[in-house]
Amino acid sequence: MSENADIYRIKTDDNREIVLIGTAHISQASKELVRKTIEEEKPDTVCVELDEGRLKSIQEPDRWKNTDLKQVIKKKQLATLIANLVLGSYQKRMGAQTGVKPGSELKEAVDVAEAAGHQLVLADRDIKITLKRTWACTPWYRKLSLLGGLFGSIFDKTEISEEDLAKIKEQDALNAMMQEFGKTFPEVKQVLIDERDQYLASKIKSAPSQKIVAVVGAGHAKGITSIISENRELPSEESITVIPKGAPIWKIIGWMIPVAIIASIIFVGYEAGVEKAGQLSLQWAMLTGGGAMLGTIIAGGHPLTILVALVAAPFTGLTPLIGVGFFTALTQVYMRPPRVSEMETLTDDIWQVKRWWKNRVTRVILCFLCPGIPAIIGKILAILKIYEAM
Repeated sequence: MSENADIYRIKTDDNREIVLIGTAHISQASKELVRKTIEEEKPDTVCVELDEGRLKSIQEPDRWKNTDLKQVIKKKQLATLIANLVLGSYQKRMGAQTGVKPGSELKEAVDVAEAAGHQLVLADRDIKITLKRTWACTPWYRKLSLLGGLFGSIFDKTEISEEDLAKIKEQDALNAMMQEFGKTFPEVKQVLIDERDQYLASKIKSAPSQKIVAVVGAGHAKGITSIISENRELPSEESITVIPKGAPIWKIIGWMIPVAIIASIIFVGYEAGVEKAGQLSLQWAMLTGGGAMLGTIIAGGHPLTILVALVAAPFTGLTPLIGVGFFTALTQVYMRPPRVSEMETLTDDIWQVKRWWKNRVTRVILCFLCPGIPAIIGKILAILKIYEAM
């Protein structure tokens, strides 16, 4: 390690030198350190803790404003967009308090490297994969708590002091909020920190040059240094980039429930008559559809969106493949397409609950989230009605 505590010097087995800079993503000092180090070290290659998507978002900060919400919903990526918005808005708010845009030191590394003609390596894993693996690796019984903590950050108005900034420097910008969940959610730390330490170390170590400067969040610096210095065996890239599939038992259960519901209604019809089966079917439709409709009304959905919730929920309640929120969000975005101005203020509006029903983007998100829980409650009540009739 050099005289600067934020710089780590590593000699590899094949006599190459890696200069690792641990940065705070909202620190002016880190930005200046990155430029100074690259200019003084004159490396062959500069590695940065970015993937292609995050690089584009840093270089073209307004690009996301042209996001086609219709395509996002159709590709079933709205949940990923929501997580990105919350995390991105959190970083933006921290940056506003410190006067530095999040990721400025990474952009500085890219700019200096390109200006000097150094080879640039994007060393981080795709953020979408990281988020999906985080969700997939979290046990089902703790996912609600994870979501609660994520959205709880929306109501956190704590100001960032210089002392807080020093603490943030020990964390990665992507998981500044999530790191607090480490003790309760070890799988979150595993995906956001440990796996990315391994991924980053692999990319940095395999960079094609004799001298490398790598710019990473300070929370990753020690882990990467240990991995490379100790020449640890790294997992295959595929093993930490694939999205884990759920256990087959859950898919079986997911289909067994609707099959059991339909079979039960048929059985009641056989025992008590078609009229009774019709009553149960109508109760199913009204309870599930009514619940989804209530949630959509709370979300401030368009009248057609409310009608779609009423019609779609009884059918989506019989399949584990898709939820009613897919149809309500898609209908809402067609009936009330967001204005450009609302996309521009989205990262600010998401932190103000009173603005959620005024911004058309957040209203689409509400139409995605709100119908689900009332529909599930209605589903449980309908199943109890069927059980009583048997």
